[in-house]
Amino acid sequence: MSICVLLLYNSIITLQTMKTIGLGCDHAGYELKEFIKELLNSRNISYKDFGTYSAESCDYPDFAHALAKAVEKGEVYPGIAICGSGNGINITLNKHQEIRAALCWNKELAELARAHNDANILVMPGRFITGEEAAIILESFLNTAYEGGRHQKRIDKIPL
Repeated sequence: MSICVLLLYNSIITLQTMKTIGLGCDHAGYELKEFIKELLNSRNISYKDFGTYSAESCDYPDFAHALAKAVEKGEVYPGIAICGSGNGINITLNKHQEIRAALCWNKELAELARAHNDANILVMPGRFITGEEAAIILESFLNTAYEGGRHQKRIDKIPL
C-alpha cells in the first residue's frame, strides 16, 4: 500500500492505507462522480471507475455491488459511491458483509464515519450537494483516521 497526498482546496489529505480509490454511481450521481474524477486526476490519485458511464437512467445496485465486491477483495480502498439521495446505493453497499458505507452530506459526518465507524465507503447524495461541498466531504473522509479503541467492539458486532 502506498502513502498518498491529495490537495483539495488548499488542504492536504494523507491516507496511508489508500490504494486505488473505487468509484461507483447511478445516473443521478454521474455528474458529481465525474467532478471527483477530475479532482483525483489533477492530483495523480489512482482510481477505478465501476460505472455508470453516462447520465442515462440505470439501476444503482449494479454499480454498488461491483464496488462493494472490489472493496471486500482489497482491489480498491476506499470506495466512493453516489446516487441521487445517497440512500439507495448506501443500503445496497451495506448488504455486503465487509462493507461499512456511510452516507455523508457534510464534513462532520464524514469525519465521524471514519473516526468512529471505520467506514470504508463514502456515500454522497448527488442531487443535494455541490461539487465544492463534495470536495470538502471527500477531504474530511480521506484525512480522518479511525480511532479504534472503544469503537472497535461495536464494529466487531456488526457482521452477525
